[in-house]
Amino acid sequence: MIELIGYILITIGIFFDICGCIGLVRFPDVYKRLQAATKCVTLGTVLLLIGVALASQMGAIASKAIICAVFILITSPTAAHAIAKGAHSSGVKLWDKSVVDKYEDE
Repeated sequence: MIELIGYILITIGIFFDICGCIGLVRFPDVYKRLQAATKCVTLGTVLLLIGVALASQMGAIASKAIICAVFILITSPTAAHAIAKGAHSSGVKLWDKSVVDKYEDE
């Protein structure tokens, strides 16, 4: 039963990863692409790693998968924020139809 839950989480994780990759290709500017990469791919990869931990049911593999999931949860949003801040500081413009620029207020 736990293996089945692991395989379901792996499938959902792959779906979110694919959605994030499609967002990287389809979104119009750097900031929206970062949103797709950060939210979808982080959630997808974490679900995939948790699914691997459940499906493998082995101590070493499961612990490494959980450690990697925690590392991704911490580093991916932080890196995306740093990239967005750096892009805005270097003058990368928002999409023409963007409504709010929160960094401009600072």
